[in-house]
Amino acid sequence: MTIKNYIYCLFLLTSIQGFTQKKFVLNGDISGIKEPINRVLLYYRVGGESITDSVEVKNGKYLFNGYLPEPVLARLRAVYPDSANGKKRPPIFKRDYAAVFLEPSAIYVTNTDSFSNIIVRGSQSNIAYLQLEEKTKDINAKEDALSKKYAQLYKEKDEEGMKKLEVQFDSLSADKKKVYKLYLENNPTSPIALFALNQFAGWDIKPEEVEPLFSLLPEQVQELPSGKELKEKVEIARKTGIGRLALDFTQNDTLGNPVTLSSFKGRYVLIDFWASWCGPCRKENPQIVKAYNKYKDKGFHVLGVSLDQPNAKEKWIKAIHDDNLAWTHVSDLQYWKNAVAVQYGIQAIPQNFLVDPQGKIVAKNLSGEELEKKLGELLNRP
Repeated sequence: MTIKNYIYCLFLLTSIQGFTQKKFVLNGDISGIKEPINRVLLYYRVGGESITDSVEVKNGKYLFNGYLPEPVLARLRAVYPDSANGKKRPPIFKRDYAAVFLEPSAIYVTNTDSFSNIIVRGSQSNIAYLQLEEKTKDINAKEDALSKKYAQLYKEKDEEGMKKLEVQFDSLSADKKKVYKLYLENNPTSPIALFALNQFAGWDIKPEEVEPLFSLLPEQVQELPSGKELKEKVEIARKTGIGRLALDFTQNDTLGNPVTLSSFKGRYVLIDFWASWCGPCRKENPQIVKAYNKYKDKGFHVLGVSLDQPNAKEKWIKAIHDDNLAWTHVSDLQYWKNAVAVQYGIQAIPQNFLVDPQGKIVAKNLSGEELEKKLGELLNRP
């Protein structure tokens, strides 16, 4: 074990015992910023729950405090006074947000020439976070450049150009995963090891890749809230993997009638997780409509599970009609806490699972023309 790893390990062992009730204090100083800022917001997650805090800025200073069970990545956001006509100034990510890794300690944040440019003292986790960010700096820059190109191609409706860029995005994502994997192998006792592992795991968790890295972490770290949460996600990913029987569920349709997945046995069923507010989902819908119309009379059906928000039933139904989604739709209108989405470990949409007539998952996350091609292989057999 290197001296650096020994220090991190010592930090973890001496602080984990008191994490449940250990306090953090964040002292902020924006006196060096010329623009007026009257409030600062703080966002972070603890135990799977999102927390938002807000404090006033007084004499160029602000103060946050709370309790943490473990180090967590948080975001600070500047809030400016309303303009003379009462309009609020919309936040700009690269100007008005700053990331800081919180831990149970006294942390000092100095916002320098802009709110997003900060100097952090008192957080060992933040030091490790900056070191990891440096390792992905070049990849992040390439992703930003690709995102700008993609946005332009989207405006121009250049589908072919976007497909080519998506291949490049996938390549960069694979490169970044290699960085996270190497970091975890070399720094299993880092205070941000669980953060790095979650970045490696991503939204489409592959248990065979994640579990070996998880096993490298100290047992005390594995038992932290985010460690238990990741372990549960891995278990769900295993249960919903290709070759496994699809988890049965019942949820109400647009008329309030209960619909059960197993009632569709005997047909190929695409469980499609989407929402009316999800741009990429709406963009994908025409491809699903095309595949549905081509194979609906050959034993194929779609069961849409919407992650629409509470009190958004009208928006959900309107999207169904606007996009011509002439199949079965269910939702409990609980947003990301949709019971079926939680059951299937959905962390991003669109996502889908193709289930065979016996109820077994035979494919996942088929996008574009992949769905039609896969159905052709399955349903056009002699």
